[in-house]
Amino acid sequence: MALQSRKRGVSTMPPSPAVLYVHFGAGLTEERYPRLLDLLADITPVVQALPPDAALADVRGALRYFGRTAPELAELIRVRALAHYDVLCTVGAGGNPLLARMAAQSGPPGQVRSVPGEPAAVTAFLHPKPVAALYGVGPATAQTLGTYGLDTVGRVAAAPPATLQRILGAAPARRLLARARGEDATPVVPSAPARSAAAEHRFGRDELDASQRRRALLTLADGLGYRMRRDAQVARALTLTVRYADRSTTTRTRALPEPTAHTAALTALAYALHDALGLQRARVRALTLRADDLTAADLASRQLSLDPREEKARRAEAAADRARNRFGAGAAHPAGRLGEVA
Repeated sequence: MALQSRKRGVSTMPPSPAVLYVHFGAGLTEERYPRLLDLLADITPVVQALPPDAALADVRGALRYFGRTAPELAELIRVRALAHYDVLCTVGAGGNPLLARMAAQSGPPGQVRSVPGEPAAVTAFLHPKPVAALYGVGPATAQTLGTYGLDTVGRVAAAPPATLQRILGAAPARRLLARARGEDATPVVPSAPARSAAAEHRFGRDELDASQRRRALLTLADGLGYRMRRDAQVARALTLTVRYADRSTTTRTRALPEPTAHTAALTALAYALHDALGLQRARVRALTLRADDLTAADLASRQLSLDPREEKARRAEAAADRARNRFGAGAAHPAGRLGEVA
């Protein structure tokens, strides 16, 4: 569904769609949210998290690289989120964050909607909407404007600036008039590094075998460790969440002996958390491992080890990371991961 708008009294029109507003709907969990942000980062590095369930992405630099339009990239994101994480996304595409957000919110969930940049199309999209649909217009402001007959975006856009200033004040009136014309100069600012990173494994059937659960934990710890080393981060704690066949969960958190992204250390603590739960007869549906209290690796101290085996393991891990960086995540990994011969 393509929607569009006009700007009055300004010398430039909204650009063609290059900003995506992504709302993560059905299927979203706290553990999956960071992974969905990573999915967006695979398309563009300019991703701004809007916790707990949304994000903005500036895909201007990705359009030529992927050879697709912004709505086509939005559809790619929607399909990947559903296929990989079973999360239903609603995505709006527009020339700025305001238009992208309003496009996403202008219809039923689970769809991609865009607002092209032509002035007439933007006008047609914005003007019939109630003024409360504008981002930043709360119920009190909408009620005040309504008492003056300014109950739609079109009527606000056509109102003399002096009238709006008498009603709202100078600065709020300027902001409202700009938004009613589809203008939004707010940049998409990449978010600060995440404070946690999570990975989840869902079993194909209720898992009773502790050895299979340990292999899943090895897989999760290895993936988390690689991601943190790639991003030059370390974790101070791990959290294990076990989801059972009846949909109940158990969650346990334990601090690491020292901040680390070393797969062996993460795996050892994951095993300890799992074994402490005593799950001999439990029917486990899924495991989620979360690395908490992330910090930059160069800001964390590490105790020097006198054990040559540990130093050898770290050198081997660094070599494996170089292979992964060059040939893909499946190029090198510990033996015993799920999908490999134990």
